[in-house]
Amino acid sequence: MALGLTVPETVTNENIDDMRKLIENGPNNWPGARYIIRPDNHLVDLSNLRNRSDQHIEPGYKVERHLRNDDYVIFNRQPSLHKMSLMGHRVKVLPFSTFRLNLSVTTPYNADFDGDEMNMHVPQSYETKAEVKEIMAVPNQIVSPKDNKPVMGIVQDSLLGVMLFTLRDSFIEKELVMQLLMWADYQDDKFPTPAILKPKPLWTGKQLFSLILPQINLEKIGNKETWACPGDKNILIKNGELLCGNLNKSTIGSSSGGIIHIIWKEKGPYPTRDFMSNTQLLINNWLHQNGFTVGVQDIIARKITLDTIKENLKIK
Repeated sequence: MALGLTVPETVTNENIDDMRKLIENGPNNWPGARYIIRPDNHLVDLSNLRNRSDQHIEPGYKVERHLRNDDYVIFNRQPSLHKMSLMGHRVKVLPFSTFRLNLSVTTPYNADFDGDEMNMHVPQSYETKAEVKEIMAVPNQIVSPKDNKPVMGIVQDSLLGVMLFTLRDSFIEKELVMQLLMWADYQDDKFPTPAILKPKPLWTGKQLFSLILPQINLEKIGNKETWACPGDKNILIKNGELLCGNLNKSTIGSSSGGIIHIIWKEKGPYPTRDFMSNTQLLINNWLHQNGFTVGVQDIIARKITLDTIKENLKIK
């Protein structure tokens, strides 16, 4: 796909050497180029060169180069029902035959994984590129103008992982702590004191999660009787530190007033994007060490549940 889709780039004194290398690579070697367009609109097809002098370029010429990393494109899934059905993405060229996208971005596209087909459009002018980057880019679409709430959040494996990661009895040894912080984009010099010192230092999932949280405040009361309630339902984030609470879909999903919504409003779209990426990297790599599974026994209802259903279905 990157060989077939092209971007017209105007030759300047600054990029002329780069353009010459692309022309040298030709149409069949990525990254390369397919055509040269001269100021008189004469088109030179690099797959059918008659002589080497046809490769000559000067400032003002245009080169139809291959799609490259960090180019902006428009991605679309039909039916296009709202403006988030077309969003701007940055390209990462990979040696595979399918489009790939972040799992959290599938929600506004209403996309699933049963053979969905999506379309990609490459901007052909600088004005269109600017609109895609500044207006249509995914981080700018996290909050929907229709409902004034996020349309993206942490989903599926990462969501279940966040819930397990922030349980009270989730402890992590030093080696794994270092490994996880290497995956997350953590560049601060702060490092928390372990929650348990003896017989060996252990950190809690809440401590590690706090390292990737921006400086926000959030208070959600699930149990009014006491902060230290048995189900850990009361969530308190103070100055970017998760002090108590077990995170779930209502807190870190695409809910109004949740963590994603607060970061987007207080810090902006790009810190929100970075937080979602860091959460996925941290949690998904933690799940490599702490997997979860579902067995037949998990879908069999208990006797007390079946009796309650029968009791409620009785015609009185």
